[in-house]
Amino acid sequence: MSPRPEEAAMRREVVKRIETVIKDLWPTADVQIFGSFSTGLYLPTSDIDLVVFGKWERPPLQLLEQALRKHNVAEPYSIKVLDKATVPIIKLTDQETEVKVDISFNVETGVKAARFIKEYMKKYSLLPYLILVLKQFLLQRDLNEVFTGGISSYSLILMAISFLQLHPRIDARRADENLGMLLIEFFELYGRNFNYLKTGIRIKNGGAYIAKEEIMKVMTNGYRPSMLCIEDPLLPGNDVGRSSYGAMQVKQVFDYAYIVLSHAVSPLARSYPNRDSESTLGRIIKVTQEVIDYRAWIKKKWGSKINLSPELDNRLKIRDQIAPCNGEQQQNRDSEPSYNQHLALSLASTQQLSSGSSASSVSSLSGSDIDSDTPPCTAPNVYQFSLQAPTQLMASLPPTLPMPSGKPQSAPTRTLIMAASNQV
Repeated sequence: MSPRPEEAAMRREVVKRIETVIKDLWPTADVQIFGSFSTGLYLPTSDIDLVVFGKWERPPLQLLEQALRKHNVAEPYSIKVLDKATVPIIKLTDQETEVKVDISFNVETGVKAARFIKEYMKKYSLLPYLILVLKQFLLQRDLNEVFTGGISSYSLILMAISFLQLHPRIDARRADENLGMLLIEFFELYGRNFNYLKTGIRIKNGGAYIAKEEIMKVMTNGYRPSMLCIEDPLLPGNDVGRSSYGAMQVKQVFDYAYIVLSHAVSPLARSYPNRDSESTLGRIIKVTQEVIDYRAWIKKKWGSKINLSPELDNRLKIRDQIAPCNGEQQQNRDSEPSYNQHLALSLASTQQLSSGSSASSVSSLSGSDIDSDTPPCTAPNVYQFSLQAPTQLMASLPPTLPMPSGKPQSAPTRTLIMAASNQV
């Protein structure tokens, strides 16, 4: 599910069309990309986030809305002006590609956040792969947006960064680490062991779990820490998880995923009648036929347009790319972060977990809720998720496990291949 070159080319065409409209209105305006398209952590159906910088007393939302309608950029009736939102934006769906776009004005936090995430992608080369799997997992359960009761991509990324920062095994951050084992440990930490009632997540200064009472001392405007409390590393006093009212639903599905995957890689799994016909990851993640068809259409239409000009890269301000192996900042804006791997998520279950503490035992603050979330420079061409049986596993799990809603989950029979591209 990771980005393909033709998908990036298609999205750049969308940005180019919108930028042309903006430049016709305000020739000196500066259009920048942020969010998942900027970092490369976007799914085929993810939005594009744009911010326009210029000299206005108020965001000129209505002017841009009228111009977009005049040029027929968006699908009819898809343009919405959210001028009462905390961050006023224009939402639209591109008419040609059906890609959704959010446009804001003079908001620097998104651009800063994208740069921050790229820095940690250099530091933890496994981070992109972990994030893409988790985003797809939440997407298919409608828990990938705050307004649907889920968590934001930024919250999820910060949770993953904290997980890697505080992992008790130092080898967990190596480029050749067992990705399947990390995925199970992530689900174990945030699904059953993290203390959401008492504990907050801190990223800065190497990362830490801290008591919410300590966080509350620096909160602004009298706000109290939320259930999913994550200190904003870029804006002191801001709780990134403040609006995630459905954080406990996310906790529940993470716990579900931990049980299912642990069960799937246990010795008991060898006796499953469908063991040879389904992938292990397919028990919790599936890709709809609609998405498969959409990606095939994109590949057919934009496959010949993947080599865009450097001038377009410069105009679209895709900057601060992931640095090369020597650690130097890339100066050439038309170079891309390289994910030249095909990530095969065909999870094996033939080995035992290596000894060592679980990631969930990092801090005494992270107890039970009853008591009180540089791409590799020398990486193999194929990453295989080898999920191995945890040392302690419930011995009497049923052969099929229900979803938290009580409905059984159907597992696809195909192996999910995550083909990563050279595009942002």
